[in-house]
Amino acid sequence: MTAESEQQESLLSAEELAAAVRGRFVGSGRRADFFFSSVATDSRNVRAGSLFVPLRGEFQDGHQYVPQAVGTGATVVFIDEQAYRTDGGLYDRLSAEHPALSIIVVERTLAALQDAAAAYAAHFPNLVKIAVTGSSGKTTSKEMIVSVLKQQFRVVATQGNFNSETGLPLSVFQIRKEHEVGVFEMGMNRRGEIAEITAVLKPELALVTNIGTAHIGILGSREQIAAEKRHVFDFIPADGAAFIPADDDFSAFLADGVAGQVVRFGASVPASESGVSFVRSCGLSGTICTVDGVEVAVPLPGRCNYADALGAIAVGRRLGVPAEKIKRGLESLAPVSNRMEAEQVVLKSGVQATLVRDFYNANPDSMAAAVELCASLEGSCRTILVLGDMRELGCESAALHERLGVLAARARPAFAIFIGPEMGAAYQAALREGLRSARHFPDCGGDAVSEAAACIAEQAESGDVILMKASRALALERIVPLIQK
Repeated sequence: MTAESEQQESLLSAEELAAAVRGRFVGSGRRADFFFSSVATDSRNVRAGSLFVPLRGEFQDGHQYVPQAVGTGATVVFIDEQAYRTDGGLYDRLSAEHPALSIIVVERTLAALQDAAAAYAAHFPNLVKIAVTGSSGKTTSKEMIVSVLKQQFRVVATQGNFNSETGLPLSVFQIRKEHEVGVFEMGMNRRGEIAEITAVLKPELALVTNIGTAHIGILGSREQIAAEKRHVFDFIPADGAAFIPADDDFSAFLADGVAGQVVRFGASVPASESGVSFVRSCGLSGTICTVDGVEVAVPLPGRCNYADALGAIAVGRRLGVPAEKIKRGLESLAPVSNRMEAEQVVLKSGVQATLVRDFYNANPDSMAAAVELCASLEGSCRTILVLGDMRELGCESAALHERLGVLAARARPAFAIFIGPEMGAAYQAALREGLRSARHFPDCGGDAVSEAAACIAEQAESGDVILMKASRALALERIVPLIQK
């Protein structure tokens, strides 16, 4: 161990960790100086004093990186039963060659990671644990809640979008004694994932942003999505609270069976209940509202971001954050990287325009919200829409892309560009709806991106707003350097 690690306390003791994961020490057994101060599932993130958890994936097995992790400084390693049966001699040699190394055999390393995180979270009974999930707006809502609560509390939170079956446990291991509130984002890519990671955190407060169509290709229907998301409330105690979007058509379904208080948030909730009054929309500059009589400028544009702000305000008020601090928290927000980021740019043609970039991800709900924002600008400026494929929609893909095409046409853009094979349905629907100034690029390759960039440069005029949005897999950001001066 390093001098630094000797001054630190292990995140869990050897006995606690082995009991939590139902594992056994192998090789030279449990070390007398057992210690780990961080957790990693990627060997590139291992540092001195790490617990390394190799995961089995569809294409890779993390066990092949165990020697690399040990060489970098891992002091504890999980391996699964299959790996030890296959190559126990390797792990016994690693244990013998590294006096500070403890190797624990578990049934499944992913389950062990989650069980270890649950045991670690239980060490902080006074921490107010908050979970955030939903079909869209999770990361923005989480960032808003964090910004509001850190005006009054010492807050730990999910970094970026570490919200999955592996990301949530890794985020939990960031909790330290000084923290008073933890805000954790929860996403899902498969059935049962929300219930699984909720059992790790066991939050006292939980918020659902909305029930949309993201991952409908995996779960099959919005009803199934709602049933999965509702598991975030499984551990809400009687003195806890579930924050539910009042304007969502699954609001009553989400509230059914909640043990704690149900707090509804949204534009339809009266000010007498929410403390919030809408004042006006400021287009790309955001929204003005009042919170308990204090005027607040939400700096992120669009109705969807205002809805997320209402959820953050509800959480803040529940935890006793006064309106002036809520104002300070929301007004200090910066856009989440690659999510509705608006900036002034000069195109290669010399045209100055506002570029709104949203390259992180796209689903039918977030796409509709972005197009709706552009529609709200009609009369004040011209808009150009650059829309790429939405993924993971399964058999609903064609219908949902067609619906987007109709919305795009009704937004009355000066020009629209549709990129990707799935966007063919949107393009055709937009033409049927009466949009004539449009192009479709079925390919997502470099030539298509270059052609799309040339098309933007040809169509753009000074003062335009250019919205670019697509699923992350399309890497639509490739267009930006091709159009900028």
